[in-house]
Amino acid sequence: MLEARRLSFTVNGQTLLADVDLAVEAARVTVLIGPNGAGKSTLLRALAGELPPTSGSVALDGRRLERFSASELARRRAVVAQTSSLAFPFTVLEVVMLGVTVPGFNLPDEVTEAAARDTLAGLGLAAIADRLYVHLSGGERQRVHLARALCQLSSGGAGAGETSCFLLDEPTASLDLAHQTLALQAIRHQAAIGRAVLVVLHDLNLAAAMADKLVLLVGGRVAVAGSVRDVLTDQHLSSAYGCDVRTNAAPSNLPFVLPPALVQGASASALPDGR
Repeated sequence: MLEARRLSFTVNGQTLLADVDLAVEAARVTVLIGPNGAGKSTLLRALAGELPPTSGSVALDGRRLERFSASELARRRAVVAQTSSLAFPFTVLEVVMLGVTVPGFNLPDEVTEAAARDTLAGLGLAAIADRLYVHLSGGERQRVHLARALCQLSSGGAGAGETSCFLLDEPTASLDLAHQTLALQAIRHQAAIGRAVLVVLHDLNLAAAMADKLVLLVGGRVAVAGSVRDVLTDQHLSSAYGCDVRTNAAPSNLPFVLPPALVQGASASALPDGR
């Protein structure tokens, strides 16, 4: 389990997170929602170990993150940021392999490449493996970074009884419906094989369909956490977003569309399982 206890983060006199308690449990998808500026991305970065808290702590399986070496953390958690920049002329395959060429993995080149190609195939990216990353569209780049993180997890080798974590910030923001489906299937699959998954989402319909647990963050604090039905209420959402919100009532009887991966009973395609 990845856990924050009374986590606070202050920068330039501004408090971005205040006394946050949050448990991201193994084999479950925890979805973090909230208005712009609520602190969602900051919290994800703190949980990843990228931002040292001003006070409080973050622990993985009871061990504080600052006591992990960089190589230990690389084997136990992978992160997909909301935006990523890469100016070097790497191919797609080389970018995906970056996730397992950091210190601590020490895998033979042929094993690393095979893992990267398998992950690309699982996300429908095999055909562009040799293209330059800088020539890709925004959606393609987002899928490549998802592949990089999945490849890192698949090669990390967490031991028996150790939790590995997958942390993602708006992973579907630039994706069309078909590629949202592949991405969301892959993310849910990571929880199905025992990983602790935290996803930041703005789309409340996707959040409702995807989450085992929802956390509503407002002003750097956890306003409410629990099941989808407990969190997505008119009262909670109207208060958090500062506007009149009505759940379960599509205006003018208009339809809404969810990716097939989130429709109960939809078949799953072959996915990179990290094993």
